[in-house]
Amino acid sequence: MARATYEVAQVLNRNTQDLAGCCATSWQLRTLYALRKCRTAALGGHIDRCTNTSCNILHLSYNSCRNRHCPKCQGHKREQWIRAREEELLNVPYFHVVFTLPCELNRLCLYEPRLLYDLLFKTAWEVITGFASNPKFLGASPGMIAILHTWGQNLSLCKLPQTRTA
Repeated sequence: MARATYEVAQVLNRNTQDLAGCCATSWQLRTLYALRKCRTAALGGHIDRCTNTSCNILHLSYNSCRNRHCPKCQGHKREQWIRAREEELLNVPYFHVVFTLPCELNRLCLYEPRLLYDLLFKTAWEVITGFASNPKFLGASPGMIAILHTWGQNLSLCKLPQTRTA
């Protein structure tokens, strides 16, 4: 396999200023920093010695960032995770469907979670069974595994847009 012309770190280093303006959180900035500095002197290093008695060569290795988004040090773990999940798949056709509540309901979810989430699951099941039983779509008996995520990608509830008063 041929090596890529550019590495992620090179692209990030060339565009550091532009990318910094795109980051909404300090976590995003730290992630970009980690990817830029991965396996460079900036993160320190260590000396490895060949254990073969006839070789005994020393090799300098720079430390990795260990960030889960880093293709240099976490890419293989991501691939292992994907392969493990593929082995768990049932040998049946299925669809991944996501139902999302609008963020305007967040406050109500905080005060009446059981009511809102029960209603969400009931509605999701009605939609799934409606599509599944319709011969135009599937024409089959449905099953459903449902998981509730009560947070966004940044592990917090989405924020409502600010409204201005005149």
